[in-house]
Amino acid sequence: MLAKDIMTREVITVRKEDTVEDVIKLLLDHNVSGLPVVDEENRVVGIITEGDLIYRSKNLHLPAYFTLLDSYIFLENPKNLETQIRKMAGYKVEEVMTAEVIVVNEEETIETVATLMTEKKVNRIPVVKEDELVGVISRRDIIKAYASK
Repeated sequence: MLAKDIMTREVITVRKEDTVEDVIKLLLDHNVSGLPVVDEENRVVGIITEGDLIYRSKNLHLPAYFTLLDSYIFLENPKNLETQIRKMAGYKVEEVMTAEVIVVNEEETIETVATLMTEKKVNRIPVVKEDELVGVISRRDIIKAYASK
């Protein structure tokens, strides 16, 4: 069985410039836990999930530092702090989404998709054909496929 056989074809998507509030409404209205982020050509450029939104509520991890000759020496990468703050305070999808997205081709086997999900600890994987989004596979889709065998 292939990805195209079990994927959901009517995929709700968002754009990088959409707001976090738009995403929350879509997640609740459609009872889904994540949405692909696409560009004008319907290519996947990110994914935004409940986990990304929950991240906004976590405690900020401030870097440890020490002083030397009246100078502050940070022990953690300041870029990491900047990323944390941007993600926690983000208003637009682009500021909160996960940009490194695992995608599969529509011809990929269901076993490969299931393996990717467990190894990468993701709940859904966008399905592409020639780099264009054509569907999404969730864990539930895989379970339904196995149940129908």
